[in-house]
Amino acid sequence: MYVCICHAVTDRQITAAAARGITRLRDLKRDLGVPGNCGRCAQCARDLLRAGATQCPTLGHLHATSATA
Repeated sequence: MYVCICHAVTDRQITAAAARGITRLRDLKRDLGVPGNCGRCAQCARDLLRAGATQCPTLGHLHATSATA
């Protein structure tokens, strides 16, 4: 699922970053380019880092575009 459509960042990329030891949004921004101020994707990215979830409850179906990254 795309977490950030503008920057083509997926939940899988965020989960992989968390597995590599990234735990803070500022590090994720640097690693993947997740913005911190354009919409709700930053909150979803933060939720994914914290929970290791495969879906973001913050966005729900809004960005449920299929992604293979």
